[in-house]
Amino acid sequence: MEAVLKNLASAAELLAVAAHSGVVEQWDKQTLSRAFHWARYCEHIFSRFHSNPEMRGIMEKQLQLTNQSLRAAFPEYTEVSFSDLSRCQHLLLVGLLNNPELPISIMKILFDTWSPASANQSEYQDVTGFCNHIIQCKSACKVLSPFTGASAVGADAEVQGVMLMERLGALLSRGGEACRAEHFLDSVLQGCEGAAEHFCLVIAAALLTTKNSAAQTASQGFLLDWLHRKHSVLQLMCSALPAALLIDLAKEHLKFRDAYCDVLKKWASDMEYSVSEGEWVQTSTKRTVSFQKLTEHFLALFEACPPLREDVEKELNALNIADGDFDVRGLSVWGDLLSALNN
Repeated sequence: MEAVLKNLASAAELLAVAAHSGVVEQWDKQTLSRAFHWARYCEHIFSRFHSNPEMRGIMEKQLQLTNQSLRAAFPEYTEVSFSDLSRCQHLLLVGLLNNPELPISIMKILFDTWSPASANQSEYQDVTGFCNHIIQCKSACKVLSPFTGASAVGADAEVQGVMLMERLGALLSRGGEACRAEHFLDSVLQGCEGAAEHFCLVIAAALLTTKNSAAQTASQGFLLDWLHRKHSVLQLMCSALPAALLIDLAKEHLKFRDAYCDVLKKWASDMEYSVSEGEWVQTSTKRTVSFQKLTEHFLALFEACPPLREDVEKELNALNIADGDFDVRGLSVWGDLLSALNN
């Protein structure tokens, strides 16, 4: 019994370290697996003794003593009760994801999409893809729930968007962590090679997450600033996401609306008139959008944000005048775009 109580105290200390200590910066895959091994051990202890009043009382006293010492060491520490042991893995995971010191290498292990979370590759149960497994389960719950409306981004992306916001919030909660938050986003982007369009959906879901606090508003603002600097990601979002979703983002965030409008104007500036096709086409080998689609993007944006139309048309008119203000199709993309918008 003495050994069990000692292990129980060690597990509570582990949860405190995972959530509040910079030591996690030194963790590797083996350390991570060992930590979840201890968490599963605590869940086993709960299932074995929760219905035994005498044993439960002894363990609760041990946890009270451990909580007192941990409160002194970590001012933000949240006490662990005996009932909490039933979800010890969840507490460990949440603590890690909310710890700004958690290294990107550990994040990549937890969010790995290729290896199943149930694989056994070492002395301890492998934790590779643990978060991905949770995302799949939560997504399934959303899909199966009769009370949940259809998501514009999809259940997977919606769950991942919430997790992205939570992680950014944790990184930005301490002063001077902006560089770490930017490094985190850059690493996620780098790890999404081959799945960049899905990452765009995750970003959209994160930006459409309901803001319940100043911290969430700050996280969305940081994400918008990062997106503004990543022109390739922004352009991919504007070309790959459904128009209705882009409009939702434009109505929700002024920064996104302006950036979206800038992308549309950039696409127009990259077009040249093709005599053989009788239409404006993009000069790049990888064509992003047709002239008709470009017009539809502008019209949808104007319908959703009426005050924007007058300013944009003034700008397009100035660009058309700079091109010579010819009233002949095919000489200025700005003149033909204005004509298409007004017709």
